[in-house]
Amino acid sequence: MDDVYFEVMSASGKKIRTTRKYWEFIIAIKHPSMTGKEDVVKITLKDPVEIRKSKHDEKTYLYYRKHNGYFCCVVCKHENGKGYIITAYITDKIKEGGIIWKK
Repeated sequence: MDDVYFEVMSASGKKIRTTRKYWEFIIAIKHPSMTGKEDVVKITLKDPVEIRKSKHDEKTYLYYRKHNGYFCCVVCKHENGKGYIITAYITDKIKEGGIIWKK
């Protein structure tokens, strides 16, 4: 098992983590624009403006926070009281889905 790269206590009260190997996959393959944005991801999880539940998966949550005129979105899976990052990206709008929490 890979070592945890970072873990954050999210605004939803869940510990959200990622491994170095998986973070490297996100920035190399999924969203290269997130390179060097670990701190943006961490603050998005800790202090989002909104948390939404995925329309497609009841265990998947989207955390949003303003970043340079756009939104950082961190997509996480919540299971067994903990969570892990599925992906993170910059977007111009908040996606559809049930609002779980709003600042």
